[in-house]
Amino acid sequence: MNVTEDRSLTRRQLLKGAALLASLVPAGALLSGCAASSDASDPAAGDAATEPASSPDPGSVLVAFYSAQGHTGRVAQAAADALGADLFAITPSEPYSNDDLNYNDSDSRVSREHEDESLRTVELERVTPDGWDGYDTVLLGYPIWWGIAAWPTDGFVSGNDFTGKTVIPFCTSASSPIGESGPNLAELAGTGDWQEGQRFSSGAEDDEVTSWAQGLAL
Repeated sequence: MNVTEDRSLTRRQLLKGAALLASLVPAGALLSGCAASSDASDPAAGDAATEPASSPDPGSVLVAFYSAQGHTGRVAQAAADALGADLFAITPSEPYSNDDLNYNDSDSRVSREHEDESLRTVELERVTPDGWDGYDTVLLGYPIWWGIAAWPTDGFVSGNDFTGKTVIPFCTSASSPIGESGPNLAELAGTGDWQEGQRFSSGAEDDEVTSWAQGLAL
C-alpha cells in the first residue's frame, strides 16, 4: 500500500469515527432527558426530602374522633381543615360492622354492650397520638349512643393525660342532644380544661362546622 492510500484510509477512519461520535451525542442527551423526566414525575422523589415534624408546633390543635358510620369523621375533617389542625382517628382493634351497630337487634354487639357495661371496654389500635404532649387544644368528636358518648371514645380519654390541655367535645347524632356526654368524659379523664361541647346532626354541612370551628378563636 502506498502513502496516498494510507492517507485516504486514515481520512476515512477519522470521518467514520466522527460520524459515530455525532450519532452517540443525541442518544446520550435523550437518555439523560428520560432520566430527568422520570425523577421529576416520581412522587417519591420529592417526599424523601420532606420529613414530618417530630412534634407539633406550640399552640397546635388536634382533632381526635371516633366515627362509627362516617358522620363524625366528616365533621372532624371539616373542623381540622378550618383550623389547620391535625387529625387522629380513634380506631377499635375490632371495628364495628353494620350488623354490630344495629341497635334494633337485641343481640347485636352494641345492644349487648349497652345492656352490659362490662362489655364496653373496647381495645383500640392506638391510644396515644404521636406528639401528644405538644398539643395545647384537643377537639374530641364522637357519636351519641343511648344518650352518652360512644364508648370506644372512653379508651382514648382514660388512656391519655390531658393536663395543660383545653378539650372541646363535639358530637353527631340523629336527634339526641350532646347532653352530659362532655362532663362525663371530663370526669373519666380527671385532667384537662374541658369546655362546653357542640352537637351536629348526622348530615351537618361543612359550612356549619367551619363556622363553629373558626368561632372558637383558637
